[in-house]
Amino acid sequence: MAEKVTNKSVLFNPFSKNNPVVVQILGICSVLAVTAKLEPALVMGISVIAVLAFSNVVISLLRNTIPTNIRIIVQLVVVAGLVVIVDQLLKAYAYEVSLQLSVFIGLIITNCILMGRLEAFAMANKPWPSFLDGVGNGAGYAIILIIVGFFRELLGSGTLLGYQVIPQWCYDHGYVNNGLMILPPMALITVACIIWVHRSINKDLQED
Repeated sequence: MAEKVTNKSVLFNPFSKNNPVVVQILGICSVLAVTAKLEPALVMGISVIAVLAFSNVVISLLRNTIPTNIRIIVQLVVVAGLVVIVDQLLKAYAYEVSLQLSVFIGLIITNCILMGRLEAFAMANKPWPSFLDGVGNGAGYAIILIIVGFFRELLGSGTLLGYQVIPQWCYDHGYVNNGLMILPPMALITVACIIWVHRSINKDLQED
């Protein structure tokens, strides 16, 4: 029973209590870069979940055979291999989104969330908990990307996933899209608002 509780916390804690973006303040750069539209934010989130989950498993399987002095190099090689696979799949099946994400898919290799989980968790735990940790932290990261992408595209362009959601009559009566929302500084402000709301709800995270 204790193992189930542990696995449950490993999977679900990164959704809120230990979210890598709003609690640990990791992965902010890509949050700023890929959230002007919801679709690339969604694809980026799914890509990070896949890479983090499977790299955690691989490193966990190899953890007892990796020499300490080259462990970071091995981790980078594993992540790089998985990122190349994800990049090629995107180019094959979602080419337009791949173009929007540009170099940021490649930069998953140096995402501090991945390197942190590989070093802090996968190197010390078995494959199944490591897989759950990767899914949980990747999903926690993806949730923030999706929230930010949702509000930036909705308020900045009046669309969601490329479809017009704000009716034309709103524009006819004077509504104007907020162009500031699609600029990088507004991503930072949106994340700051999410952090504020999150810490207002979770009083234990507030500093004295």
